[in-house]
Amino acid sequence: MAKVVVDGIEVEVPNGATVLQACEAAGKEIPRFCYHERLSIAGNCRMCLVEVEKAPKPVASCAYPVADGMVVKTDSPMVRNARRGVMEFLLINHPLDCPICDQGGECDLQDQAVAYGMDRSRYHEPKRVVKDKYMGPLVKTIMTRCIQCTRCVRFASEVAGVPELGATSRGESMEIGTYVEKALTSELSGNLIDICPVGALTSRPYAFVSRPWELRKTDSIDVQDATGTNIRIDNRGPEVLRILPRVNDDVNEEWMADRGRFSFDGLKRKRLDRPWLRVDGKLKPVSWAEAFRAVATKLKATAPDRIGAVAGDLVDVESVFALKSLMTALGSANLDCRQDGAAIDGSRRDFYLFNSGIAGIDRADALLIIGSNPRVEAPVINARIRRRQVAGRFPVGVVGPVGLNLTYAYDHLGEGTATLRTILDGTHRFAEVLKNAKNPMVILGRGALARPDGAAVLAAAWAIAKAADALRPDWHGFNLLHHFGGQVGALDLGFLPGAGGKDLGAMLNGGADVLWLLGADGFDPAAIAPGTFVIYQGHHGDRAASRADVILPGAAYTEKDATYVNTEGRAQRAWLAVHAPGDAREDWRIIRAAGEGLGVRLPFDDLAQLRAKMIEAVPILGQPFAPRGCEDTTGPAGDVAGLSAAPFALPIAQYHLADAIARASDVMAECARTYGEVPALQAAE
Repeated sequence: MAKVVVDGIEVEVPNGATVLQACEAAGKEIPRFCYHERLSIAGNCRMCLVEVEKAPKPVASCAYPVADGMVVKTDSPMVRNARRGVMEFLLINHPLDCPICDQGGECDLQDQAVAYGMDRSRYHEPKRVVKDKYMGPLVKTIMTRCIQCTRCVRFASEVAGVPELGATSRGESMEIGTYVEKALTSELSGNLIDICPVGALTSRPYAFVSRPWELRKTDSIDVQDATGTNIRIDNRGPEVLRILPRVNDDVNEEWMADRGRFSFDGLKRKRLDRPWLRVDGKLKPVSWAEAFRAVATKLKATAPDRIGAVAGDLVDVESVFALKSLMTALGSANLDCRQDGAAIDGSRRDFYLFNSGIAGIDRADALLIIGSNPRVEAPVINARIRRRQVAGRFPVGVVGPVGLNLTYAYDHLGEGTATLRTILDGTHRFAEVLKNAKNPMVILGRGALARPDGAAVLAAAWAIAKAADALRPDWHGFNLLHHFGGQVGALDLGFLPGAGGKDLGAMLNGGADVLWLLGADGFDPAAIAPGTFVIYQGHHGDRAASRADVILPGAAYTEKDATYVNTEGRAQRAWLAVHAPGDAREDWRIIRAAGEGLGVRLPFDDLAQLRAKMIEAVPILGQPFAPRGCEDTTGPAGDVAGLSAAPFALPIAQYHLADAIARASDVMAECARTYGEVPALQAAE
């Protein structure tokens, strides 16, 4: 450790730390543009200049290492004059766009020009003009504002793993761009907007919409993938105008995937805002009382073993608990939350969790990915895998389709279960890699379980982790990667077939006369047997709503106080940002009211009582998250001998259209057309 004196304050910092880090440890704010804590050091903006005793000139604190006994001054006359000169230099060509710039009010350049700059300029020459670059439907560019900090270039190559940005020319002619004009091919491109310290890169969907001081800000959780990204919802009145990530080093750091960030316009399109009832083959709007009466009449006339319920992928834990309570009161054990048909063993929590924890990726030293594409299924987790791989000594093997672009180097081991057999019996070269690793990881894609031999695949993946000594009290290397934010919570609540109960396949094939779909849009409604009475409760008029006999309009994740559990089993709270449109209500309230119509009084009257009952039933939902090791290495129920020869197929073919909210979004539709995720005929329309 080195002892450094900063403005008379002595601090102790690790050897190799920078002067900027020492200054921050002393509580001193150092201005910067190019420096970012999660990117490599560039040292090219010079705004972080400080005075170091005995140094002949100011030094760039972001790139200057500390030395024991160093004396640093952060606010001396030399430093003030140096920073004013740097700011004056940066503003030579920067346009006076503040009144019309979307970065206004959140601009680092604006703030630091006031705090550290001069009140006049000595330059009177014409400012240079740079042509705007096309980077796709999400990121808007005004490159005349660019100060060449290169944050975007470093993020694209280092974090996103898509080195498509760079600088051309030198000096005053330098420009940042994509070399060949094209849309950025990263699922993390929205983060470029966050890290840009000026208004050069802004949000295209948010352009000229509002000012930050007009917005009401609410903490929430992104449910459009299973990472559990911490987000902030910005709304003005009843409309969500922007979604941004919050910092959580254990989950998403400060990054966010594009689908969750930009699909917010889907929250106001194709919404269900009133109850509907099918009369004479046609849906017509009705009152809540009429809808509940129709539900009660049908359910009372149906035997309990002919009533089924399916929970969707974006549903909060409270609503799933309420529906399970109602079904239990009615005497039905026909429950399922696996819309994709994944053969998930719910008997133990570590059979379906990302047990190493997202932050645990940093501890791993070998990785086997089975039937998954983390870049599409969980872009933020994929970025963390990339960071660990770039750090070195982290071999990655993939069993799945050929040609996956995972943004980091990997060894393609095979396409199907034959590879799993050879790894398990120790004859495959990667089996030795896993055995030699101290903390090996196995990531099993949920899509790999959605096939006839899914139970056998689950058992094989667990057996591989066990054979590699990845199941220990101090390390749990078996991980199941889910796709959406409501999937794990439903599994925690045991929303699975009970004793004598039917699963989704059996219910769809005529095993249920009444089917209650709670936000369940993840399967083809044409698979529902004719004659089945369908109650659809959800927030969008998506796939299943077209098949419904009764539609009960619910609230989206931005419109309720709710709990969601991410893929690692971390329970997190989201808060109501805007109210649901029209007559739509929170899902648990709808279920409770429906129970009243059936003569079933559920044991809660408000959200606090519901949560108390929920935590009483599943205590883990009320406990702080802590990664756990593996105390019991007994595997799931599947038999490895049942593996078929079929190759693995990836479940998400259209990243930008993977859920009901995204499918209602015009922005996501434009992304799908841009990146070729929709057929040519549909794109033309």
